[in-house]
Formats: sequence, C-alpha cells, structure tokens
Amino acid sequence: MLYLHGIGHFHPENVITNRFLEELEIGTDDAWILERVGIRERRTVLPLDYIRLTKNRDPRAAHEASLYTNAQTAAAAAWMALERAGLSPADIGMVVSGSCAPAHTTPVEAATVAAELGIDAPCLDVNSACTSFGMQVDFLGRMAPERIPSFVLMVQPENFTRSIDFSDRSSAVLFGDGSTAAVLSASEKAAAAFVEAQSGTNAAAWEKVTIPPQGHFRQDGHAVQGFAIRRMTESVRVLMKSAAKDNGHRGRFRFIGHQANLGALRTVCERAKIPEEQHWFNVDKFGNTGCAGAPAVLSLHWDELAAGDRVGMAFVGAGLTWVHLLLAVEGDA
Repeated sequence: MLYLHGIGHFHPENVITNRFLEELEIGTDDAWILERVGIRERRTVLPLDYIRLTKNRDPRAAHEASLYTNAQTAAAAAWMALERAGLSPADIGMVVSGSCAPAHTTPVEAATVAAELGIDAPCLDVNSACTSFGMQVDFLGRMAPERIPSFVLMVQPENFTRSIDFSDRSSAVLFGDGSTAAVLSASEKAAAAFVEAQSGTNAAAWEKVTIPPQGHFRQDGHAVQGFAIRRMTESVRVLMKSAAKDNGHRGRFRFIGHQANLGALRTVCERAKIPEEQHWFNVDKFGNTGCAGAPAVLSLHWDELAAGDRVGMAFVGAGLTWVHLLLAVEGDA
C-alpha cells in the first residue's frame, strides 16, 4: 500500500485549437478532429508562431524554442502536490521521474527536477512512456517499506509537442503538453492510498510506438488503439471487481483511463458498462499528454474525492506496456 498525500498538475498557457491546426493546411478541420478523436484543444510549451512557421520539421530546434524546460514544468506540478500534502521540498527523501520524451538521456531527469526544487535526495528515472505514473507506483510498491524514504516525489514532465511533426495530421491533432507530480509514502498515512497495482508488457510489439533519437513520434495507430481499448477494458473490469470486494464497498467508483482520445475511452466505458457520470477525463481539453494525462485528471478532481470513493486508473503505452491502479479514499483528501 502506498499513501497518496498530494497530487498536482501543470499545463502551459499556449493553446493549440482545432482552428489553429486547420490554418496549418494539413488536411484537417474542427469537424474532422472531433469526429475522430474528440479533442478540442491542447497545450504546448512551444510558441505558436514557431509551430506555424516550421511545423516543427527539426525536433532538435524545438528544445531551443521551448518556453519551459521539463524541469520547470515538473516543478510547477510538484509545488501543487507539495502544497496539497502540506509539505516542503525539505521533506522529500527521493525523487522519481518518468516521461515519453525526457529532455536528457544523461543525467537522470529526476536530478534536474530536484535541482529546480532545491531538493537534496536520491534521484532516479522510472520511465515506461505513457504508463510511467502507474509503473512508478507499482515499482515503489514492490520495494520493502522500510527501504523507502518517508516521502517520495514522483514527477511526469510531458512536453510531447517538441516531438510532433505538425505537417502530419494523424499525430498533430492528438498530442499536447502537461506535467504531473505526486507525493507518496509507504509509512506516513493519508486519506487516499493505492491499494492495488498490476503491470505488464507486450514486448514483442515494442516497434508499434517509437520516438527515434532526435526524431518525430511514430506509431501504428490502428494496432495501438486496438491494444489500448482491449487492455483498458480488461483492466477496468478487474478494478471494478476489486472495488466491489473491498469490504463490501458501496461508495462511488470512478474510472480514469489513458487519455489517448475520447472515442477510445468511450468505447472502453461502453464495453465495461461504466456510466458517463463515473468516467473522469480531460483529453478533450488537453489532448493526449502521455503519462501525465491520467494523473492530471485525478489532480483536477482532487477536491472532489470523498471517503468511500474508489478510483480505478488504467494506463497503456509504448513498449507495449500496461498498468492499472486502484485508489481507495478513506477520509477527505
């Protein structure tokens, strides 16, 4: 069991609307995008003029053009998580980072975030692309509690648009930028706790989603969406059963899936018989923000959590990896 003391999110100010994408003349418009992926807006760390003029032909230039570094966006999310937890950077005993597109191969990105926050503690990266948040929880949960510092800061800086080819409508319409952070503990109790975590990898299909060195994001969209829908459906069915068996639980159940696209999420809900009011999402407003998508949804609903709630989270990502988590709330978050 891992106690969740606080969670935070950050989305940059620049908005990529469907109208903006239409003006790029890449063969798309608002109706086409809404019909296929249900996304209205996305956020980006890139200046809109940079995207308009270059369509990000050279991803290497995107880092120089960015308005924020990964460390800065992760730190912004971390400050929210720390405030909600009632803690300061000095309380953190370990920093763990993960991302689909880390800014550095070396050093570990967690070290850059720790430096931004003024944290002096062990730093490491646990990175499994879009499942990184879930994999970090599962990884920490497998460690002996006495070996884990009292408070661990997990961060997921996802500034994905630096890796997007904005002349390719199939990826340009999907992705946005966002970062999340969470403060967890194996020893210090909190109202909310992750009580179940399972993970796996279909490694034979690793080539279905890639970002080559200094290159653009690539995926076999049809194959990946099929995997995502099947895996999330299987996961949420397991989580619903676990919640129902949880001491005769009769509280609210909420589902948060990987924020790939709204159509895929609604298909999962239909197959798993999840009513609309039990489905929390933000992909329509922020696009696919990789491993920051699902935890950002939880962060946006943090103040709504109440005693008795159970939140099932299902993640899928490159690798092809999958994770599911069950969050139990026993007091006011």
